[in-house]
Amino acid sequence: NVYADSIEWMSRHLNHRENVILSLHPHNDRGTAVAAAELGYMAGADRIEGCLFGNGERTGNVDLVALGVNLFTQGIDPQIDFSDIDQVKRTAEYCNQLPVPERSPWAGDLVFTAFSGSHQDAIKKGFEAMDARAAAEGVSVDELEWAVPYLPIDPKDLGRSYEAVIRVNSQSGKGGVAYLLKTDHAIDLPRRLQIEFSGVVQSTTDAEGGEVTSDQIWAIFTDEYLPSQVADERWGRFELLGTRTSSDMTGDVELHARLRDGDDVEDTTGHGNGPIAAFLEIVRGRGFDISLYDYVEHTLSAGGDAQAAAYVELQIDGERLWGVGIDGDISTASLKAIVSGVNRAIRTRQLESRLAAV
Repeated sequence: NVYADSIEWMSRHLNHRENVILSLHPHNDRGTAVAAAELGYMAGADRIEGCLFGNGERTGNVDLVALGVNLFTQGIDPQIDFSDIDQVKRTAEYCNQLPVPERSPWAGDLVFTAFSGSHQDAIKKGFEAMDARAAAEGVSVDELEWAVPYLPIDPKDLGRSYEAVIRVNSQSGKGGVAYLLKTDHAIDLPRRLQIEFSGVVQSTTDAEGGEVTSDQIWAIFTDEYLPSQVADERWGRFELLGTRTSSDMTGDVELHARLRDGDDVEDTTGHGNGPIAAFLEIVRGRGFDISLYDYVEHTLSAGGDAQAAAYVELQIDGERLWGVGIDGDISTASLKAIVSGVNRAIRTRQLESRLAAV
């Protein structure tokens, strides 16, 4: 590096070097001010002159914020308080009447934001790995050495939150969508369901363009998989209204289900080696060729009154898809998930028929 070599030569050949403060004052005309300052300092300089957020003549002086946080990421304490960098940024913007660009190092609004699907997936797995490690060691995540891909430091060190780390647009994949559902709504989708639902979100972003928020993703999810919360709005052909089970010592389960089928409400009965198998028998009695391929469940929170989520992968009349059910009773949640999958299969079939008629 010519600049650093020049600084090293100057430092070695100055008379009375101990009485001289060798100061660097790099500008960013070639986009290398930060690198030049760091290399020049390593070459023997004593001081670096610059500006907050790279302000200054032409393309600006070296960005002191970038230099300071860079040191911090390498384990060197710059002895600068960066804990509320957004307030410092707002003050600088007010004084200079110039905005700090969204992608400005460490201070921009998008510094910790990932839109790319592969980046989002890596960040999601990094957070999960840190959570698992903290649980295994019996400590909080804050006590661990920070190690999350694409996030060189913990956003909280700069007064940022994790809320804007992952945002979803047309370039995003399953990882970002799954992360937002898990962190904001405790919905932990199985991997194959992540792939399926990311396609649903992708259709929305492709059609409408721009970015979708976490609230919009939740609205898309509930519209696709869950019954409407509005009592007068019916979601799909079927709705589970109530169940009752009984079993004998042979392991056979008899399921009594009250089911809305279109405008009719019927009390039906099915048998199987469990409630799910018995309910599948009821669905087959409605003319569907249905098989269960996968089943996953988890609670949405801790406590005795916690809701449970169930996810079922079904094959219905040759089509493989997922259904989702949420209920205070895990068995009921699994049956609601089957209803969700059947209703989705019917909607898909109706949509294909309409498209074929066009």
